[in-house]
Amino acid sequence: MPVTYLELENFKSYAGKQIIGPFQEFTSVIGPNGSGKSNLMDAISFVLGVQSRHLRSTQLKDLIFRPPGNTRSNLRARATLVYQDANDPNVELRFSRVISTKGTGEYQVNGKTVSFAKYEEALKDIGVLLKGRNFLVFQGDVESTARKSPKELVEWFEEISSSADLKESYNEALEKMQETEATARAAAQKQKGIWKKRRELKGQKEEADKFRGLVESKAKLLTDFFLWQLFHIRADIEDKEGGLDEMGEEMDEVNQHVEEMTEKVRLAKKDASAARNATSKLEKKRVKLAAEIDKCQPSIIKVQEEVKNLEKKIAAEKKTQTKITKEAEMREETLKALEKEIAEYTETEEHLQQEYDDLKKQSEFSLTEDQEAEYERIREAAVVASAKPRQTLGAANRKLDSARAKAATLSEEMKELMARKHDVSNKVKELTERKDILEESIEKTKKELQSRKDELESLQKSIQEDREKRIAIDAELEQINHRLRDMRDDRRSTDNEARIEETIASLKRYFPGVKGRLVKLCQPTMKRYDLAVTVAGGKDMDAVVVDTKQTAFDCIQYLRTNQIGTATFLPLDSLQVPNPASTESIRAMLENDSRYRLACDVIACSDDSVKKAVMYAVGNSVVCENLDCARELCFGRNNSGGSEESRMKAVTLGGAVISKAGTMTGGVSNDDKARAGRWNDREVENLRKRKEELESNLSEIDSGAAGLALTDRRTSRGGRTSKLEELRNHVGNLTNRLQYTESDLEFTKKKLKEQNVLLTSTSEQEEKVNKSIKAIESEIVSLDEKVQRAIKLVKEAEEEYFGPFRKKTGMKDFRAYDEAVGKSREEYLKKRRTIREHLEKLKAQKKYEDERNFDDILSKKENTLQSLKKKLSDTKSREEDIMKSLSELKAKLADLESEIDEAVAVEKSKETEVTTAQEGYKVAQAEQKKIGKMINTEESNLERLRAKLHETLQKARVEEAEIPLLDLEDSEESVGQSTRSSRTNRENQNDDDLQQGSVDMMTQGTVASVHFSQPDDSRVIKDRNDANMVDFSSLRSELKQRISEKKEKDLHNKFTDDIEKITAQIDGMTPNMKAGDAFDAVLEQLEECNEDFNDAKNAAKMATMKFEEIKQERSKKFNDAFQHIATALTTIYKDMTKSSKHPLGGNAYLSLDDAEEPYNGGIKFTAMPPMKRYRDMEYLSGGEKTIAALALLFAIHSYHPAPFFVMDEVDAALDNVNVLKLCNYIRQRSKDFQCIVISLKDMFYEQSQSLVGICRNVATNSSRTLTLDLTKFDRDQNTEGASGKRSRSSSVGPRKRTSTSEHGSKLQ
Repeated sequence: MPVTYLELENFKSYAGKQIIGPFQEFTSVIGPNGSGKSNLMDAISFVLGVQSRHLRSTQLKDLIFRPPGNTRSNLRARATLVYQDANDPNVELRFSRVISTKGTGEYQVNGKTVSFAKYEEALKDIGVLLKGRNFLVFQGDVESTARKSPKELVEWFEEISSSADLKESYNEALEKMQETEATARAAAQKQKGIWKKRRELKGQKEEADKFRGLVESKAKLLTDFFLWQLFHIRADIEDKEGGLDEMGEEMDEVNQHVEEMTEKVRLAKKDASAARNATSKLEKKRVKLAAEIDKCQPSIIKVQEEVKNLEKKIAAEKKTQTKITKEAEMREETLKALEKEIAEYTETEEHLQQEYDDLKKQSEFSLTEDQEAEYERIREAAVVASAKPRQTLGAANRKLDSARAKAATLSEEMKELMARKHDVSNKVKELTERKDILEESIEKTKKELQSRKDELESLQKSIQEDREKRIAIDAELEQINHRLRDMRDDRRSTDNEARIEETIASLKRYFPGVKGRLVKLCQPTMKRYDLAVTVAGGKDMDAVVVDTKQTAFDCIQYLRTNQIGTATFLPLDSLQVPNPASTESIRAMLENDSRYRLACDVIACSDDSVKKAVMYAVGNSVVCENLDCARELCFGRNNSGGSEESRMKAVTLGGAVISKAGTMTGGVSNDDKARAGRWNDREVENLRKRKEELESNLSEIDSGAAGLALTDRRTSRGGRTSKLEELRNHVGNLTNRLQYTESDLEFTKKKLKEQNVLLTSTSEQEEKVNKSIKAIESEIVSLDEKVQRAIKLVKEAEEEYFGPFRKKTGMKDFRAYDEAVGKSREEYLKKRRTIREHLEKLKAQKKYEDERNFDDILSKKENTLQSLKKKLSDTKSREEDIMKSLSELKAKLADLESEIDEAVAVEKSKETEVTTAQEGYKVAQAEQKKIGKMINTEESNLERLRAKLHETLQKARVEEAEIPLLDLEDSEESVGQSTRSSRTNRENQNDDDLQQGSVDMMTQGTVASVHFSQPDDSRVIKDRNDANMVDFSSLRSELKQRISEKKEKDLHNKFTDDIEKITAQIDGMTPNMKAGDAFDAVLEQLEECNEDFNDAKNAAKMATMKFEEIKQERSKKFNDAFQHIATALTTIYKDMTKSSKHPLGGNAYLSLDDAEEPYNGGIKFTAMPPMKRYRDMEYLSGGEKTIAALALLFAIHSYHPAPFFVMDEVDAALDNVNVLKLCNYIRQRSKDFQCIVISLKDMFYEQSQSLVGICRNVATNSSRTLTLDLTKFDRDQNTEGASGKRSRSSSVGPRKRTSTSEHGSKLQ
């Protein structure tokens, strides 16, 4: 036992030296209130290192015993716990704490003073943890355990698991990690700012480099594009012309081959017809022979069956003949065996007669053989005479036996019915109680379910309203985004547009005459005119309006000096606008037609002075409803023969243009659409504000806390979702529970109804069976009387015949004679009859063997065999004749079939020749058609290639591509003749120049209508010569290779897309050529900032790693303890709540609020007593709380189990049933650890192995102890055969009590 004794000296109420013990595995400390039981608990706690403030004292002096009347005591106090090692009983440790007279304390181990740390280490070695207190349960600890909050449970578990030792290190590491992360974020923010500046400068530097590269790339790309097209077009034309010549020669050969194949088909068909006729004749002969062979088949089958039957008969006759021969040879032996067996049975009969005679001589009844014969006759006559009474007796006996069997059956049935009635009554009672419990549970569950459903419905309604709001907001946002896309709002937010606006703002600050861009100074009167006005104004809409030409020069100089881009300026003092008279004339002409409006009339200006710039931009352009109206206006009768000055420029609402020269331009580019939407600034601004407002509302809805403060939103974010999920789970659980309970109730009601019906039926059956038993008992009495009367009649009938014979022979008891001799005589007669019957059978068999004649039988069998052999020979002869005839016919048929096969082969070969000839003819004909189509296709392709060559050469001139030539002297006529003009000349090109260009393009388009099918046409020859002058040596080898049509198309599209992209990029770029120097300076700053950031990041990484190590170690310690205690709790609680009614026990579990860092959250302790649902601790009764808390304390004790466990009045709140459960559990675990319990309940301490009684010495006002070993009483009672159960109080009297005095002496 770990704790054997406790030695106290002047400790609290224990005066002098007292030795308390010995302690058993399960020891109870008992005594009246105020006797000093709790002081004993304090003494054990004091020895095990518990501080004085936990022992109902403020200082150590308060723990020293004070005699009555002595306020100033010079005594010292000592408490010693004697510990014995369970593994080695010879090892004994003495743990002591001493309080000096001055009130100071010291710790001792085996009498040697040690420090508290070593003392604590020594206790830890035996499994006692001072901080975890895994060995003590003070009075009230059980109740406080049940009342602990989740946070208090966590703190308790931290002490138990030792994870609290890492708490300070954890907080320091966390603070260090947060500091280093803040430093790293500051360094990252600084780095981000420099990186942003670097990106801006890098973008400007790359833009300048890109601008130079794009110009060069475009020139090279155009050259490669046209060289690639011209190279392959020229090669294709040469291939097509050569291929056409070869196809012409091939066509002549194919025509000749078609004629040859036609003649070959005719001859093959003639030969095939002759072969078919020959085959038909041979087939007719074959059919005739096959019919003759079929006629012979039935005869052959019949003859073969006769042969088989005859052979079987011959074999059977031979077998019979052999058998008869063997029987003849064995005849003498058979006769001898029969004679021998007859002699043996004759001798057996004589012996049987002799045995019967000897038996009669030995019997006291001696009758002669004649008397025996007479006795047999008399007995037979008596049997006949008593037959009728015997029948009556037999019937009466049978009825009596039947009645008795029925009575026994009814008795058993009665017992079964009574047992069944008792069982059914118990079941009805149990089911009724269960029904009441289930109905109460259903009512409670329904109320709770309805409450949860209402709460869930309210929450779902709220979420649904938010969802509907979100859908409405999303739909409105989609409409706003769609409208913003239509307005090309994205273009307004580009960097280029922002730079332009910034540049114009700068110009306005420095030059008051700058009014702004024209597009900002005017606006179409209606939205439908946006695109038409944009197209009519062209690039002038992006020009800057200034008051004078001088202001325009100053602005240009400012832009050049600061290198901030380019712009077009419209000086109002020098702009040339159309003649007002011509404008009025056009307006008057269009006044009565609503389809036409002057472009200047549909534009509203914020300032009248800007009207002149608008007139310059749009001129006398007319806005038309559609293209048909524009054609009618420009090409109608009134304008068909007019001068160029009288012609008008028309612009449709869809963006199509008819110039004064008559050229038509259709289609709208993305750039035109984007510029057309620039007048929607106010609407766009409103849409943006509305979009931001909607997004803000959407964000509030998403946060789940619309209308709350910012801090509240953060707190409740995701709360409603988790609450909704929690409610759904709860409702689902309640619904399932309700369904299961209702199903259980329905089943219980059904079973109750069945049991009630069964109970009623059993009662009715019991009454019926009881009546039947009474009836059958009276019937048995009546039948017994009938049997006695029948026995008397039988005796009277027999006595009528046996009386005279008894007088004659002097035999008094015929029944004794029958028992002594009659049975032997019957056996004798039966055996003799059997022997004589067998003798007669053997004699008859011998007579048969004597009379048999084997020679006649064998002669008959031989004659039959010869007759069958002759028939077999004749039948086989007939079979041979038929088979010979059949073989001849089959030989003829085989010869004929071979001839037919040869004829068929010839026929097939001829048919194959016909098919081959026809296929050859079809192939030749198809080849003829194919080549004809190919010639037509090649001629069409050649024509297209010539047109394509001409078109490509024209495009190269238009695109001003630099095409290298072989002969530079003829550069004036070369394809690469430059007609380019400077960018400035293009920008200043007036409307008349554009019209002239359109005329030139139309003239070029007219050339494309030449018929290129004529190879000797002068234009075709010129194009060929121009293509031959091109130098293709600079063309890359991969572009010279032949590729598929799809790949060629993809490559053409790639060239076109690349050229368009590069052109668009060049037009949209305004590079800053000084960005390179600024970029290099920023790189130096970035290197310094990177070093600072890397240092801060490494420090943060190291701090995070250190924190994670401490966090993992702390979490591991906590989780190891938690998992062990949670598992042990479930098992212990089940063991402590098991009973005969509840064999499975209850359930208890622990759950963590924070699984990742459990010490930052709480622990929820939940218990479910048997037949009750899960509840929190506060809803349990006092006894249920105590059992649950004790289970948790025992589970905690099992984590780092101490060798002993001391508990103070833990059974105070328990009823008798739970006290007994606790006792049983402690007795079961007493093998694992020693348990010392202070208790006031006799039901508890009577189960212990020993008692320590504490009483009060009134004279000295001190406590004394008495010890009692209860195990020897158990042994004595077992020896005497007593029941073994100790009573609570009366049994203590006769026990021998052993107490320990102050000086350790034992008292009797």
